[in-house]
Amino acid sequence: MNKEDFIESIKNAPHADWQAWLEQTLSLFDCVTGTLHTLEPASDALELKAMQGIPDFLLPKMSRIPVGKGMAGIAAERKEAVQVCNLQTDESGVVRPGAKDTKVEGAITAPMLWQGKLFGTLGIAKKDPYEFTTEESEALMGIAAAMALHQLRSAAR
Repeated sequence: MNKEDFIESIKNAPHADWQAWLEQTLSLFDCVTGTLHTLEPASDALELKAMQGIPDFLLPKMSRIPVGKGMAGIAAERKEAVQVCNLQTDESGVVRPGAKDTKVEGAITAPMLWQGKLFGTLGIAKKDPYEFTTEESEALMGIAAAMALHQLRSAAR
């Protein structure tokens, strides 16, 4: 399945299948690790809905992320994709110390936005240092937007 078909399948899905969608995203981008968080408006925090390749001991730190903290929180706050070429050596302040325990390097997190409204974040990572291209970043933003639209529609039901 290509990225465009995947986006359409998310938009047309009768219910959210966060884990399957995350796994398909990882496959499309040749990534090994990922997280998908949805925004809980009452608490203004991101809640983990799906993950792949995250060590169990990190789950407590990743289950609930405040907006503005770590890659997911900063992507949510800025409402734009945030990436690091090498998570292991990053000194930008975007990467939280525990994130290095994932043993991944090239990482990107996209906000799940629909018409400027935040619904969550989608993060993926590779085992090696990697700079995601503009096209890859835009494709991930498109997938994340389809997930946001799905979240909006399901909330309206």
